[in-house]
Amino acid sequence: MSLKKQYLKSKPICKVTFRLPQSAVKGAKKVHLVGEFNNWDHKSTPLKKLPDGSFSIALSLETGRIYQYRYLLDGKTWENDWEADGYVHTEIPGVENSIVKL
Repeated sequence: MSLKKQYLKSKPICKVTFRLPQSAVKGAKKVHLVGEFNNWDHKSTPLKKLPDGSFSIALSLETGRIYQYRYLLDGKTWENDWEADGYVHTEIPGVENSIVKL
């Protein structure tokens, strides 16, 4: 998993590339990025499957913020980003969300 950040000089925007490697996909056919930037919508942000079996998507996000997110595999299995900027506890005991700091 990885987060790649490209800050724009002309706007308070950062292009963030979220990537889930094949080893973390666990054989899933579909992967969605779910988080504060899409109101936790389970279907609005699908990742594209790459030839190496990994999944990736790039989003333009406002800087100066911290966003919580997770990956949803095949609509049923949640996965955190192993290379997130950090983690926060949720209301569900034992469950954390990944965060990206911009």
